[in-house]
Amino acid sequence: MKKALLSILVILVSFQSFCWGFYGHKRINYYAVFLLPPEMMQLYKPNIDFISEHAVDPDMRRYAIAEEGPRHYIDIDHYGAYPFNDLPRKWNEAVAKFTEDTLMQYGVVPWWVQTMLHRLTDAFKQKNQARILKLSAEIGHYIADAHVPLHANSNHNGQFTDQRGIHGFWESRIPELLADKEWDFLIGKADYIKNPGDFIWQRVLESAKASDSVLAFEKELTKAFPADKKFSFEERNGITIRQYSSEFCIAYDKKLNGMIERRMRQSIYAIACFWYTAWVNAGQPDLKSLSNKELSAADLKEFEELNNAWKNRTVKSRDHE
Repeated sequence: MKKALLSILVILVSFQSFCWGFYGHKRINYYAVFLLPPEMMQLYKPNIDFISEHAVDPDMRRYAIAEEGPRHYIDIDHYGAYPFNDLPRKWNEAVAKFTEDTLMQYGVVPWWVQTMLHRLTDAFKQKNQARILKLSAEIGHYIADAHVPLHANSNHNGQFTDQRGIHGFWESRIPELLADKEWDFLIGKADYIKNPGDFIWQRVLESAKASDSVLAFEKELTKAFPADKKFSFEERNGITIRQYSSEFCIAYDKKLNGMIERRMRQSIYAIACFWYTAWVNAGQPDLKSLSNKELSAADLKEFEELNNAWKNRTVKSRDHE
């Protein structure tokens, strides 16, 4: 018995996850493809594997460059109380009031999504297929991040309230457990976004408002839950890990009244809408006659560098967890 317990302790590792987890980001981008009109589907559907797989590139880039981290979140509670009217929504006005260094310190995801939209629009105008696909995959990541409540709260991993691990619990553990079996991703079709800035800021404000419930409900459930039932040992890729038990996950998801599924669905819809908006703003180019269909040597080199940085696991910026 003692030998068995020792073996468990030796191979015990913490389960590390990243905004929606690799699983979540890939599934979100995947489902977004099916919301597109036929004129766009003819490009996106044959390349759905690329768009899904490269949804996680921005997370891997956090291990390569320091400036990547702030693009994934905004500690908006630093700027006062909801709805945070002291923080200008336009970048230049926010810089003038708080300085760029301050904005980078507390996160820039709503502004970065808009930057990525401009880049994707330009790629459509240039009819550059490789760049369209690469930017589509990456903007999907940042949009999905903006929908995560703890990406809009300085207590992003419950580090101030003795709730470390709640970040990955909400956005990775529960989706992996429930999304394919329990959740519905039949959503409808993408719409044109007249004001992308207002759209993404509204989603960030929704995330910020929900963050209190994410933290408070976990506290409440922990107090009411049997102490020996909150965590369990499960095998993942041949390694025994300690993580939130399935029973606790299901109870928490129920207590949140489907919040995680709703935010995942909203992420899928928003991504498809941003892709569609970029295409429309570019003049709706014919996606059957694009150039640069192969990835450039620079793209391939970047992917290799990202993979190497990910394998080394040395975060260059603030970790999500």
